[in-house]
Amino acid sequence: MTATEIQQVADVLHTAETWSKSGRQVALATVIETWGSAPRPVGSHLVIDADGNFEGSVSGGCVEGAVVTEAVDVIETGQPTTLEFGVADETAWRVGLSCGGRIRVYVEPVS
Repeated sequence: MTATEIQQVADVLHTAETWSKSGRQVALATVIETWGSAPRPVGSHLVIDADGNFEGSVSGGCVEGAVVTEAVDVIETGQPTTLEFGVADETAWRVGLSCGGRIRVYVEPVS
């Protein structure tokens, strides 16, 4: 990771901590694996609150919209999940990851 990417990770984690301490229900999405062409590297984060507000990035475009939707479910259930998007998956075309790559994103509640 570059120095800029490290700072972005630190900023998103700080936001997750700040939102959680202020009483907001929060989930954290983390890119845990990439293959081929992927817009964000492993270790990239997206913090999401129960209202669907978010900061950071795990992919961009419609993939992030799908991650935000799943994160709200994770906040409601308290159960983490792993999401996968790639060209072999019909979902990839629907959410816009048609670049030839695959990403896996782990989404967990923050307490």
